Amino acid sequence: MREKNDQKMIFGKVPSGPGSTLKALLTKAELHQQAEQLVLAAIPQELTDGTRFVSCADGELVLATDNAGRATRLRFRQHEIMEALRQEELFRFVWKVKVKVSPLRFRPRPVVKTSPLSKENARLLKEEAGHTKDKALREVLEKLAGHVRD
Repeated sequence: MREKNDQKMIFGKVPSGPGSTLKALLTKAELHQQAEQLVLAAIPQELTDGTRFVSCADGELVLATDNAGRATRLRFRQHEIMEALRQEELFRFVWKVKVKVSPLRFRPRPVVKTSPLSKENARLLKEEAGHTKDKALREVLEKLAGHVRD
């Protein structure tokens, strides 16, 4: 029977020799990707979007998610996640799940769709410009009224 620390060896060290740094990094990346696929398969379907596998060392599985609500739901279901993961060789010694909130660095900006001004609104702007005594405001209102839909 293996000890608990054997799991650290699976995820931790990749044998490396002279000139094989890139190969070692690629091997670690492939192992991480396989582990992430296993973890995402064990997580309930409604929680997989926005959740990532970060690491697994010394029996502690670390997950990251993009919002606190999903993190709370993952924490509530951590026992069933661990039970499903223990069926896999890589995660048989997992005894703790740690969930971190890591918000997205940027969100894609929604495309702003401008709609042209209706004839009725253009008429109202021109009417308001006629009642305005401020010359600069009147010019701006008239310019806005010129953006009418044809």
